[in-house]
Amino acid sequence: MTTTNPPAARAGSYWVGDLGLNRIGYGAMQLAGPGILGPPRDRTAAVEVLRTAVELGVNHIDTADAYGPYITNEIIREALFPYGDDAHIVTKVGVVRDDRGGWLPGDSAELNAI
Repeated sequence: MTTTNPPAARAGSYWVGDLGLNRIGYGAMQLAGPGILGPPRDRTAAVEVLRTAVELGVNHIDTADAYGPYITNEIIREALFPYGDDAHIVTKVGVVRDDRGGWLPGDSAELNAI
């Protein structure tokens, strides 16, 4: 599907410096498995969701190493590499997962004990 006015672009756009982004982005947290931990039930479907989002004009994807952990970033790479000039991957830092799937600040005392 290639279109000059994809749905995500029709929702409007904004600028961050010299980077033009469509208002509709994609939050990759749910690409990981249940509880945002481990692999998804259907990796092929997760890859297809990302490819479809980009085809529909999504040009920024929000992710973090803590999702999975690492799983969403691996799926993004599989689905979209090589990234075109219009694909922008944004991430967060400072959050990690413990061995039970809990969320810890990246600079916490609990993290240092793991």
